[in-house]
Amino acid sequence: MIGAAGQTRNPKCEYRPGKQRSDSTVQNGGSHPPKAESAILTFASCSLILGFQVLFAAVCCPVVAAQDEEPKPGPIKEFFDKLDTEYHGFYEARAGYRLQNDPHEKDMSILEARYQFDLFSMRDWGDVKVKGDLYGDGVEEKGVFDLREANLFMRPTDTMDVKLGRQVLTWGTGDLIFINDLFPKDWQSFFVGRDTEYLKAPSDAVKVSFFMDWANLDVAYTPEFDSDRFISGERLSYWNPVLGDRAGEDNTLSVERRREFLEEDELALRLYRNIRNYELALYGYWGYWKSPGGFNDAMNAAVFPELYVYGASVRGTVGKGIGNAEIGYYDSIDDRDGDDFLINNSELRYLVGYTQEIGRDFTAGVQYYIEQILDYGDYEDSQPAGMPKRDEFRHLTTLRLTKLLMNQNLNLSLFTYYCPSDEDVYLRPIANYKASDHLTVEVGSNVFFGDEAYTFFGQFEDNTNAYLAVRYSF
Repeated sequence: MIGAAGQTRNPKCEYRPGKQRSDSTVQNGGSHPPKAESAILTFASCSLILGFQVLFAAVCCPVVAAQDEEPKPGPIKEFFDKLDTEYHGFYEARAGYRLQNDPHEKDMSILEARYQFDLFSMRDWGDVKVKGDLYGDGVEEKGVFDLREANLFMRPTDTMDVKLGRQVLTWGTGDLIFINDLFPKDWQSFFVGRDTEYLKAPSDAVKVSFFMDWANLDVAYTPEFDSDRFISGERLSYWNPVLGDRAGEDNTLSVERRREFLEEDELALRLYRNIRNYELALYGYWGYWKSPGGFNDAMNAAVFPELYVYGASVRGTVGKGIGNAEIGYYDSIDDRDGDDFLINNSELRYLVGYTQEIGRDFTAGVQYYIEQILDYGDYEDSQPAGMPKRDEFRHLTTLRLTKLLMNQNLNLSLFTYYCPSDEDVYLRPIANYKASDHLTVEVGSNVFFGDEAYTFFGQFEDNTNAYLAVRYSF
C-alpha cells in the first residue's frame, strides 16, 4: 500500500545514513544551476532527446507512405513475422523538472529516451512472452536495460495453467492502494513521473492456477525474495530519522538484502470465486516486508523482517457502480509483541471503495483506507525519546476523476491521496492526448504537501515535479 511502502514513513525503524558525501556544494545546493539556467538546460536536453527519438523511429519504425495507404512493415517487424512472433512496443521521450528547490537532488526529476519491445509467440506446446525496456537515464547518467517479462505459459490440463519466469503479478481490489497485493512495486518510478505501468515491478516466479467447480486457486512462488524498488535517496529525497531531516543522494539508505535462493523465498495464495455479480477472494502471503521494515544495528543497515499476511476481499455491483472492500492482517513475525522499536509492529489494514460513471465519459472513484498499528501501547513505550510517533490509526482517502474529451482522444485525470491523520496530500493530475493511432502526448505532475517533514507524503514535498512525455507506439 502507498504510504506503507517502507522505510521512509515509519520512524520506529531507526535507519542510519548510508553513503556519505563530503562535497558541501551538494549539501547546500551550490552545485545546482540557477532555476532560469536549469530551465534552459532542460529545454535543450529535451530537444536533443526528442530529436534522437524521431531519428530512431524514422530508421526502425514502420513507414507510412500516405494517409490512406497501409503502413509498410519495418525490417524488425518483417524479421519477427518470419518467426511467427508478434512484435509491438514504443519509443518514448520523457522529461520532468522539480517545481521546488531540493538541495539534496538534481533539478531534473526525470530525463529519459526509452525503447520498449514486446514479443509474443504462440506455439502448440505453450506461449512465450518477452518484454523489456532499454533507456538512457539522463538523471543518473547511465544506460539501463529492464527486463519486464520473460515467461512461458502452458496449460497442461483443462483445469490448470502454469506461468514460469519473469512476470508482472497483481491481486486485490484497491485502486493504487495495495493490501493483499504483496508483489513488488516501483515507488521511485511512480513518484518521478514514469507511466503508471511501471509502478508494478516484475517478479521472478512460478504461478500455477487451478480452476475448479467450486472455486479457483492461484499459487505464486518466488524462489528468491523480490523487494519493492523503494525510495532510498538516489533520486528522491526522503525523511531520515537519524538525521532528523530530509536526505537524498548525499545520504542514501544502506540496506541488507535478502538473496538466499530457495531459502529466503516467498509464497502467495489467492482462492476466489464468483457469486452472482460479486467476486469473493481469500489471500495468504508468507515472505518479508516488501520495503525495509526494520533495522539491523550490528550491520548498520535497514532490513526486510519476516512477514505473513492473511486477507480477504469482495468486489461487485453496488447500485449504478462498482464497490469493493478489502482487509489484511499483517503478522510481523520478528516483532509479534510489538516491543522492538527497530522492527515494524503487526497491523490491520482496511479498505472500502466505490466507482461510478457520473456523467457522459466522466467517471469518479473514491476509497477510504485505514492502517491500524497493533500492540500500540508497546509501540509507544518502545520509542526512543524525541522520535516522532505514528498514530494508532492512519486514515487515507483517495479520489479519482477521469474525463474523456475530443472523441475520447483526450484523457484528463486527477488522482488524489489525502491523509487527515498525517495532514499530508499527494496529487497526480495527468492529461493524455492521442494524436494518432501511434502518437500520444502526455503532461502530468506529482504534487506533495505536508505539515510535517516526517510523514509519508510530507517528506516528498521537495520532490514535487511536472513532466512531459511523447510516445510513438508500433
